[in-house]
Amino acid sequence: MTARGAIRVLIADDHPVVRDGIRAMLGTQDDLEVVGEAVSGSDAVRLARDLRPDVTLMDLQMPELNGATAISRIREHDPDARVIVLTTYDTDSDISRAIDAGAIGYLLKDTHREQLFDAIRAAARGESALSPAIATRVLSWARADAPGALSGREIEVLGAVAQGMSNKAIAAHLCISEATVKTHLLHIFAKLDVDDRTAAVTVAATRGIIRLGG
Repeated sequence: MTARGAIRVLIADDHPVVRDGIRAMLGTQDDLEVVGEAVSGSDAVRLARDLRPDVTLMDLQMPELNGATAISRIREHDPDARVIVLTTYDTDSDISRAIDAGAIGYLLKDTHREQLFDAIRAAARGESALSPAIATRVLSWARADAPGALSGREIEVLGAVAQGMSNKAIAAHLCISEATVKTHLLHIFAKLDVDDRTAAVTVAATRGIIRLGG
């Protein structure tokens, strides 16, 4: 039986084995209680609204709605909702999208169980819960002296380029002008020391800034 006043957790992952594993781990802690399991992004949005968990653990690759979109919709309904991303993806673009959507934490699925427990407790208190590697990346974006470090918006633009979008399409997608897109691309080329879009995508994927096909 779960202790009174336990932290109520919603698990959002489309893989049943992963959900079972997380539920079993959390079940070893008296102060953590799994109150629901979502198998898709839209399911996560619905359950977060109905169950109002203290913390939601959200995978990024989800059917119907991706994790970042689901996080955004959850927080539109409840600005105080606390969502931790728990995923296998660690590119800058994935991290940036999740944080921009309102995630309070970002952990990888190989995170040690004790670190996961601590992250859930921290999130429930309203504190950020980033793994050390992710925190280092986030901090690097703000360092003016970091060579080749792209801003969050530049990562978004480059991610759109990797998806084959034209400048016009990128401008419409990000609600900015085509001129602004071109300016971002010039900055990206300079930071990555490349001369064209294809080279920028290749270098960024190699460095783990963006994820191809995602």
